[in-house]
Amino acid sequence: MAGVLEYKCPSCGGGIHFDSASQKMKCPFCETEFDAEALRQFNAVTEERAPEEAAWDVTETPWQGDLRGYCCPSCSGELIGDATTAATRCPYCGNPAVLPAQLSGVYRPDYVLPFKLDKQAAVKAFGENLKGKKLLPKLFSSNSTLEEITAVYVPFWLFDCDVCADAAYRATKVHTWSDTRYDYTRTDHYQLRRAGEAMFGGVPCDGSKKMDDAYMEALEPYDYKDLKPFEMTWLSGYLADKYDVSAQENQERMQNRVSNSMDQALQGTAMGYGACARENGNIWMRQLRARQALMPVWTLNAKYKDKLYRFAMNGQTGKFVGELPLDKGRMFTWFLGLFGGLTAIAGILSLLIGGGA
Repeated sequence: MAGVLEYKCPSCGGGIHFDSASQKMKCPFCETEFDAEALRQFNAVTEERAPEEAAWDVTETPWQGDLRGYCCPSCSGELIGDATTAATRCPYCGNPAVLPAQLSGVYRPDYVLPFKLDKQAAVKAFGENLKGKKLLPKLFSSNSTLEEITAVYVPFWLFDCDVCADAAYRATKVHTWSDTRYDYTRTDHYQLRRAGEAMFGGVPCDGSKKMDDAYMEALEPYDYKDLKPFEMTWLSGYLADKYDVSAQENQERMQNRVSNSMDQALQGTAMGYGACARENGNIWMRQLRARQALMPVWTLNAKYKDKLYRFAMNGQTGKFVGELPLDKGRMFTWFLGLFGGLTAIAGILSLLIGGGA
């Protein structure tokens, strides 16, 4: 059995959603705004009085693969989601729907980071991302079509740990000098020992197989001061998924990130040296802890010449990443121009050095 929960506006009864601009729950019909906690308490009372109206219990309808069907509380239309869907919209009436059972038990997040930027900000960021790209096809800006723009809460694991490190580094110092006859170079080699301890808090790792890990890391950092204790009301009006990559499955990736950061910190203490590389050492962790959080991400798909190009934007900070097509003709022209410029510079230098006529 699965419950479908729809948050209703106390004023007009319409489906209500979280508004990123006001950071409050807002009814799109009467435009009344409510504090999220007040609305949650109102709906809790409503559910106690009339549970059959607030959250219908319906048997999941099996679809192809992992797809599942649910019943919309407003229009009785069928909602389609997969095994990880936790919040969606009805394709018939457009009202937001939350699936509480999907985020219960071990799947219940500890925190949620509310959206701060809306759809218009995502569209604007897409346009800004195209500016100054000299190798971008000229027609991409005018002929590409944004096929889909989606606001989704992506499940993340936030890891805390204490890290200890002890490593040896090979470093060099290069000295050069000259006299009337020769130029001299002397390279001194050093072995450095470095050790230290550090505490890492909130190391993020994407917990969804749907999302590209490289994209999710590129959207960092998030400002954790805006994290809120998780409540279902934050999800109303957005898509959301529960995690399908466990903390244990993410542990190796997290350890690699922490180890690289610790190694960089130790190398950063090698002041006054030239090249510095680690020869050997150990980095180990203690007191590993993991928390769940839902992070705001806008996903955009742009279609150009029958191919989809994927983009993503941090729904809190506006940081934008994505792939762009490459105009091979413009690249070839740019390469020829660069090669021609280098050839001309080389010719001028040759004349100057050779004292040409």
